[in-house]
Amino acid sequence: MQGKIDPITLEVMDHRLMSIAEEMEITLLKSSFSTIVKEGGDCSTAIFNAHGYTVAQAVAIPTHLGTLMESVPQILRKFPVSEMQEGDVYLANDPYTGGTHLNDITLVIPVTYQGEVIALTTSMVHHQDIGAMLPGCPTSSTSIYQEGLNLPPLKFYEKGKPVKVVHDIIRNNVRIPDTVIGDLRAQVAAGNVGKLRIQEFMGEFGKDMVLKGMSQLIDRAEFLTRQELRKIPGGRYTFVDYADNDGVDINQRIKIQVAVTIKGDEFIADFTGSNPQVRGPFNVPPSGTLAAACYVIKAITGGHTISSNAGAFRPIKLILPEGSIVNPRPPAAVAARASTILRITDVLLGAMVKAVPERLPAGDSHQLVVLYIGGHDPLTDRDYVWGDIAVGGTGGRPTKDGVDVILQGMVNGQNIPVEAIEAAYPQRVLKTSRICDSGGAGEYRGGLGMQRVLEATRGSVSITFRGERHYVRPWGLFGGLPGAKSRAFVLRKTGEVEGIPSKKDLVLQEDDQIHFYTSGGGGYGDPLKRKLSLVLQDVVENKVSVRGARDDYGVVIDENSMTLDVKKTENLREERRGSRGGITWTFDRGVDFGKE
Repeated sequence: MQGKIDPITLEVMDHRLMSIAEEMEITLLKSSFSTIVKEGGDCSTAIFNAHGYTVAQAVAIPTHLGTLMESVPQILRKFPVSEMQEGDVYLANDPYTGGTHLNDITLVIPVTYQGEVIALTTSMVHHQDIGAMLPGCPTSSTSIYQEGLNLPPLKFYEKGKPVKVVHDIIRNNVRIPDTVIGDLRAQVAAGNVGKLRIQEFMGEFGKDMVLKGMSQLIDRAEFLTRQELRKIPGGRYTFVDYADNDGVDINQRIKIQVAVTIKGDEFIADFTGSNPQVRGPFNVPPSGTLAAACYVIKAITGGHTISSNAGAFRPIKLILPEGSIVNPRPPAAVAARASTILRITDVLLGAMVKAVPERLPAGDSHQLVVLYIGGHDPLTDRDYVWGDIAVGGTGGRPTKDGVDVILQGMVNGQNIPVEAIEAAYPQRVLKTSRICDSGGAGEYRGGLGMQRVLEATRGSVSITFRGERHYVRPWGLFGGLPGAKSRAFVLRKTGEVEGIPSKKDLVLQEDDQIHFYTSGGGGYGDPLKRKLSLVLQDVVENKVSVRGARDDYGVVIDENSMTLDVKKTENLREERRGSRGGITWTFDRGVDFGKE
């Protein structure tokens, strides 16, 4: 077949491949055993060509999808496509050969057609336990050897039959083997569905045309992305943000620094100046930083209008100093790297604000509070491990408020429903709610954070608490105020209160409670310009307090009648504008880090 495929046929092929990736994702969600996958959606699927390049992705988790771009080629280096056979299945999770952290397992299935491997179906799942020193992902590990079972590229199935020794090693090294093996089999099921659909696709369009289409789709995405990059003002854009701590050195903030250079159609991110690698498990292998850069380049070049395949990410170049938080030397601990990946994403977005302010929001809460909870249930006489997820609000946007309590950006999953928790585990959720006044004030308000109270009901419970934004607030933009900080504490049944400094490994006994509050997003624009009707609506809906309306927005509301006092409001706002002066800053990080 000669020449290029016509644009309409190419678009049909693109959507066909994306629909196959989506069907794989749905199969994985419906087949999984663990709460974190079937309820939280902590999994991703994608299709690769036989050369190891992404062809299509499900709408899933950017952290996974970007990391697959590194982990799949590593598997192919050990198991070349020329040696793969029908029915083979491969897996790996080593963070230092393309992976992310040990709980995320990459699984690859070759797609054969007419005796030739013509594509790969892939998935990545966060497994609830991988045999670390504590259930889930400890926040106090100081070496990867404390974080669980490290699997180099291995055959998981050979010619359709399980590789028994690999299955046995995994089963014998995790706390919940039925769940872990069950989720791995769900990955196999998803990959096999994708394989069947691609084979059907080949039968309809012909092998040569589909392979040519895959190649042209990658080239088209690269062309369109470079075209959009050329529209962004060239220059060097810098930003710095901080993670709370590394779970070990509690009083040490972790600096993430980037200089993004837009040079023609290239996106160059230099992380020189970032924190040296830390003792705790918040180091990020290079694949995690690549995933963050892939997310950001989509955000600034048109998002869904350009296909998410390898071509869209070819303009990215990363400079990652060896021995730093973004490129640690083994055996540095990496179990909790997701928190740092979110902050890496924040600094990349922060750097681009001055280049494309019309496209980017104020600072997101951009945190994934994770409680890895494990123990032995005396009622069922079974061990359990699960992960609770809590999130905050997004930043106010150039034309809209931020979104309350949402898993956004790099994590893109779902909160675990209360019903699912209480039905499966010996814990009770006493409260889940939005937090009034947690979103940063602005012409467009930041999204609200959430509060959750969890109580132990049976037996001793091990918890690793991984929080963020306890010390460093999400920034406001162009006059918007920063979002509120996070906080957390344990309330013992004795009445004793025990603070949690962002990260901590702890144990709850029966009737002990853990309370945690997540940060809201930063505000966008001058709060004194927010429409009075929107401020009143926020107060009525308990998103902003009467005091917050007055202090942050200059709006006077009668608490008894819930009505605006327009005259007093006009006078107060005029007074505030006079005393404050004009807005001359871009970012507002609050009293801790000031305005810039």
